[in-house]
Amino acid sequence: MAAADLSIEIRVARAADEAQLARLDRVSWTPQSGFPSVTRQAGGLFFTAGSPPQAHLVGTIDGAVVGYIRLAVPSPLPEEAHVLAVHGLAVAPESRRRGVATALLGAAERRARDRGARKLSLRVLSTNPTAIRLYTHLGFLQEGRLVGEFFINGHYVDDLMLAKHLTNGDY
Repeated sequence: MAAADLSIEIRVARAADEAQLARLDRVSWTPQSGFPSVTRQAGGLFFTAGSPPQAHLVGTIDGAVVGYIRLAVPSPLPEEAHVLAVHGLAVAPESRRRGVATALLGAAERRARDRGARKLSLRVLSTNPTAIRLYTHLGFLQEGRLVGEFFINGHYVDDLMLAKHLTNGDY
């Protein structure tokens, strides 16, 4: 693995990042890491009313957007307000193994802690071993497995539910 790139900067996304983020989505996702139905319909739009720029942190190298993480509350229920969820993480293929995803996840954890969250959760396809290794290396634990949850390219794929507990409190 290459050493972390010290020129990585993390910031909140801006509306002006939309074209770069839409391109990043088109080149980053594969059937092993995402959903072909979503990538096929991806047009020039990236942000939506439910997923505005401020819901995203972007990773840049030398000013170019090379990755993003999308964060959201898992549900509108106040009983789940202590959880922040990762609803997408992508890094441009040419920028992988440079520490971008690690930096984005670190920034997401800081944001979660700043908001008083006790848990950072995410879901990942079982066919994405690279992402699973990264998440577990950073302290995420598997909390659930939805067997055969998705049918992708002729195969049933499990959906793994992972989380990182940010406090030592009782659950």
